Amino acid sequence: MALRKIRTEGDPVLTKKARPVAEMTPRIRELIVDMLDTMYDSMGVGLAAPQVGILKRIVTIDVGEGPIVLINPEIIETSGEQTGEEGCLSVPGMSGVVTRPNYVKVKALDINMEEVVYEGTELLARAFCHETDHLDGKMYTELVEGELHRVTYDDDEDYEE
Repeated sequence: MALRKIRTEGDPVLTKKARPVAEMTPRIRELIVDMLDTMYDSMGVGLAAPQVGILKRIVTIDVGEGPIVLINPEIIETSGEQTGEEGCLSVPGMSGVVTRPNYVKVKALDINMEEVVYEGTELLARAFCHETDHLDGKMYTELVEGELHRVTYDDDEDYEE
């Protein structure tokens, strides 16, 4: 559909708590499609509605296994621990070390407003936590251990985001 402008750190919308979605409307459906398009165009693995200036509890994620849409997500279980590099489309070109749960179970509504439960480990677990934090006005930069650093891309190696 359309690419949306990604809000960057310092934009007040990123510090506000998003509101629950009560019903699926054509505008909400269009927002979700736009969020997916924007996320893929920006080569991200996740995007929350506040990142495109909309204070709704909507998240899109794709860690390489196909798109996941979460409406009003709620983390209901976590376990384990992982520490690794994390980045954010709202903090372009930067990353930092963050500790998150290694396993996350999340309950939400899908695009048809039907309840779904997802379980994820490693990158998917990290994405569930990172994007849900956005819905509560929290940025990963609050959790970084040490300093943020510039992301460097080496042609011979994969990079994490």
